[in-house]
Amino acid sequence: MKSKWTTAIAAAAIVFSSYSASAAKTVEAIKSRGELICGVSTGLGGFSLPDSRGKWTGLDVDICKALAAAILGSSYKVKYIPLSTQQRFTALQSGEVDVLSRNTSWSLTRDTALGLNFTAVTYYDGQGFMVPKALEVKSAKELDGATVCIQPGTTSELNLADYFRANSMTFTPVVIESLQELNAAFFAGRCDAYTTDASGLASTRLNDAPKGKSDDYIILPEIISKEPLGPVVRHGDDQFLDIVKWVIFGLVEAEEFGITSSNVREMASSSKNPNIKRLLGTNPGMGRNLGLDEAWIVNAILAVGNYGEIWERNIPPLGLSRGLNKLWSNGGIMYSPPVR
Repeated sequence: MKSKWTTAIAAAAIVFSSYSASAAKTVEAIKSRGELICGVSTGLGGFSLPDSRGKWTGLDVDICKALAAAILGSSYKVKYIPLSTQQRFTALQSGEVDVLSRNTSWSLTRDTALGLNFTAVTYYDGQGFMVPKALEVKSAKELDGATVCIQPGTTSELNLADYFRANSMTFTPVVIESLQELNAAFFAGRCDAYTTDASGLASTRLNDAPKGKSDDYIILPEIISKEPLGPVVRHGDDQFLDIVKWVIFGLVEAEEFGITSSNVREMASSSKNPNIKRLLGTNPGMGRNLGLDEAWIVNAILAVGNYGEIWERNIPPLGLSRGLNKLWSNGGIMYSPPVR
């Protein structure tokens, strides 16, 4: 499996060399075409999922909307491109998408060898395992000899091999690129276990298990990795990198200050707090530093709310607690650098 990953990295590096000269024009291109092109998953509830009318929702989708609102003044000016795990990095490198907001884990190799920049963490996650209750397995360490469903080109694929090797266990991978086909294979009984990020397991169990059968599957207690998920952009465009980072940080900062989609206009006009006045553009300068209108984060908050509002709209149906994704002041590790 590692040889396939190395080959993918090498191929990606070749693609990187072809676009680096034009990477610095991302914001200009977005404004010229009048829309942000956002790479998302092929369908993961809670993060990026289209409904029957093609309307996309989810935490990753809301980040795309916030970026469009900050850059273009409207959260509706977004084109969503569904991408598989194998397609996502090449699509970003080639310029097919402006930004990848697709439950993608930050790692050293991805951050250094692909010609890409990870921006900020929007969801702190970790890899787990899901099994049928009928298997009567209570721990991942009971999976010796199991067949395991896994997507290729993922950190989960590498972590799986490392975990079994470290625990002197063997497994047989069932590797399927299409998420929908992988889910179908697991629920049809082709695999003893399914492994991916814990949030992905929760989403798959809720949205893809046979109707009325979600409770027939359990997520095992072990978390075997750190999976910091967040948007990715191309190397060579510091302005766009800064914008994506600071829109995310601004949404987190807004939650900390109690700024919501319903009170942001009032806070912008009446708050005496200098931190809030800087963030919301009442005291100008932050927008100028980013090359944006001073109402950049006001527009983003009006569109999707603060980080906590985004979370509450998308994640609780999956049955997940905020955990590490709580604000630092509430026992989590989510916080923004100072906006000043």
